Amino acid sequence: MAEGSILIVTLVIGLVGFVFGIVLNHFWPLFSNIKLGHVPKGTFGWPLLGETLSFLKPHPSNSIGNFLQEHCSRYGKVFKSHLFFSPTVVSCDQDLNYFILQNEDKLFQCSYPKPIHGILGKVSLLVAVGDTHKRLRNVSLSLISTIKSKPEFFNDVEKSAIQILQSWKNKKQVIFWEESRKFSFNVIVKQVLGLTPDDSQSATILQDFLAFMRGLISLPLYIPGTPYARAVQARSRISSTVKAIIEERRKRHGGSCCSDNKRNDFLDILLCVDTLSEDEKVSFVLDSLLGGYETTSLLMAMVVFFVGQSQVALDQLKVEHHNVRSMKKKEELLNWEDYKKMDFTQKVINEALRYGNVVKFVHRKALKDVKFRDYVIPAGWKVLPVFSAVHLDPSVHANALQFNPWRWESDEQICKKLTPFGGGSRCCPGFELAKVEVAFFLHHLVQKYRWDVEEGEQPIAYPYVEFQNGLTIRLHQIST
Repeated sequence: MAEGSILIVTLVIGLVGFVFGIVLNHFWPLFSNIKLGHVPKGTFGWPLLGETLSFLKPHPSNSIGNFLQEHCSRYGKVFKSHLFFSPTVVSCDQDLNYFILQNEDKLFQCSYPKPIHGILGKVSLLVAVGDTHKRLRNVSLSLISTIKSKPEFFNDVEKSAIQILQSWKNKKQVIFWEESRKFSFNVIVKQVLGLTPDDSQSATILQDFLAFMRGLISLPLYIPGTPYARAVQARSRISSTVKAIIEERRKRHGGSCCSDNKRNDFLDILLCVDTLSEDEKVSFVLDSLLGGYETTSLLMAMVVFFVGQSQVALDQLKVEHHNVRSMKKKEELLNWEDYKKMDFTQKVINEALRYGNVVKFVHRKALKDVKFRDYVIPAGWKVLPVFSAVHLDPSVHANALQFNPWRWESDEQICKKLTPFGGGSRCCPGFELAKVEVAFFLHHLVQKYRWDVEEGEQPIAYPYVEFQNGLTIRLHQIST
């Protein structure tokens, strides 16, 4: 009996000690001795979880959500919190966001939660830091520059757009996000892997990729059957498929790097890069598929959503693309020079990026105590520059909660005012290719259709943005 009582007391003491340790670990950073100044005002919330659940609460992507609204009103545009199991400084301030992005690997460093590494892989460009990131990024910029110089890329993009629109014949409505995903996937697998939609490997990759994407926005629980576990497994299968395609391509070239004049696509060029390991090449392909598929399709959906509610913007787009087409021969395909003439189209894309917020925030951490204005960001703390807060800040953008492409007629401080793809050395290297795809699709869409957005459609930030109902649009074909 006495032994049983001792065991119970020991367990209770152990449990109390464990809980006390969690609470102490959670709040200890508040008592850190910081010599440069004071940390921003704010609260750490509950032990362990902090304020993470409130921060991630879904809200329309063209709003900052209740959490940021309440905290900015109470503490200012820069405040402290406890998010993703870490003491955090949240920045909704234009100047601080720019300062963070411009000081990558000097004062701040990319720091995504560990579960993201489990899905993306350790050598992913999205999570790599330091010299590894610089090396991968240089390769990426070189590859993208090569792709932009090839007319085949522009031809493939336009042909894919025409094919999608032809499939709408006799349809009264479509679920546009599905269509934009189909379009962007067809383009990216053709550019990166040389596959067409009819190849069996394309269908396999698409199914695995959908599971992969669902895992990125799920709870990081590696339990069989959970979205996260399925995503990790899907990544493994995609990697195996990509490795098989790479091996097949090598055999086609006799096991050696092909000569410059025979390099046909992204994969041919990638195989000739001797500064990357085999795993890095596979990860590079996965990163390219991720960026070229999800981000591009969502941007397209955003543009169609907002333009569908602005007849004036749609009319101006029609005029611009009619003028571009009038300077081309019949059946002549678009090229880079045509894209550069689409001035208003690029303003529409910029405004959709600002108002829709494809990416809400990014993860960074302070490498040392950083003083900014009259407060300090302690070393080791997570830092979240929130892009959407600046994009929707009325002190930065007049009438910030209105879709207004004409605001971009002035490019004054655009690099500070608009950061949809990040900034500094981690700015998305393929952002221009994504804008080309959207512009070429719009070129044909606005000349063939006008459309109405189904009532109730709304882009929702989870924080990854989705259209809950898939963005259903009613089509009205234009008589020519």
